Amino acid sequence: MSQERATTADVQGLITHMRVADVTVDRTAAAAEQDSWGLSQQNKERMLSIFSPILLLLLWEVMVQTTLLDKRFFPAPSSIVGTFSNLITSGELWKHLTASISRIGVGFVMGTIPAILLGITMGLFRWPRAFFSPMVASLYPIPKIAILPLIMLIFGLGEMSKYVIIAIGVFFLVLYNTWAGVMNIPSIYLDVGKNFGASRLQFYWTIAIPGALPLIFTGLKLAAGVALLIIVAAEFVGAKTGIGYLIWQSWQTFSVETMYVGLVVIAILGYLVSLMMDELEHFLIPWRL
Repeated sequence: MSQERATTADVQGLITHMRVADVTVDRTAAAAEQDSWGLSQQNKERMLSIFSPILLLLLWEVMVQTTLLDKRFFPAPSSIVGTFSNLITSGELWKHLTASISRIGVGFVMGTIPAILLGITMGLFRWPRAFFSPMVASLYPIPKIAILPLIMLIFGLGEMSKYVIIAIGVFFLVLYNTWAGVMNIPSIYLDVGKNFGASRLQFYWTIAIPGALPLIFTGLKLAAGVALLIIVAAEFVGAKTGIGYLIWQSWQTFSVETMYVGLVVIAILGYLVSLMMDELEHFLIPWRL
């Protein structure tokens, strides 16, 4: 009897069934347990993550008001709020923020898509792994900011140089985590795919990507933080807009409050990106809850 080729739904269904069978702890039920106040564990963790930055700001304000911190270099949050409001009202902050976000978004996509595809390929197949791993290992340690002058020489001072330097910065983090995620997939899942005659596309879509998703998201989170670092450094020297440019200009004019506004915006942006990544991870990888 000839062996039937499995459809994508068949392989995906079988892999999902085996993964669910391997789960020994029901984390969802544990997170749903409520205390005497009717709050679940998950809600309490979210409240704690919201109040911790507020507590830090209050501590900062108290230390400035009691002169434990020099307000010339560490202005109180209350004074920064006024500068923050003025920058929003004038529209200057939105101009810089939208410029930075657009650069990060384009560069992030340019770097992560090829990194995921190459990482899965290196994890599944020996020959690509043997061919690419020496190049990846040798290029990864090079500081990405150190090659910014070279990138600017090649791509000019325009937007493309910002996109490319961000793409390079996020590429290796996502690549390594995707590669490790595929290598950590239990061999039984790969054997099931082979026995059912799964095509190469089905191996990618129904086995490799779902199995590597936890580590892929780890790489994406790390890459998002690195993208924020790189864009600020790139905007210091090669831009007339952006949060990095705002910080650099405020330093040159010793406008400390404006400089802190830029720093706070970067911190808020990083926090929001982290929350978005967490929610997307919970949606795509429900078995990790």
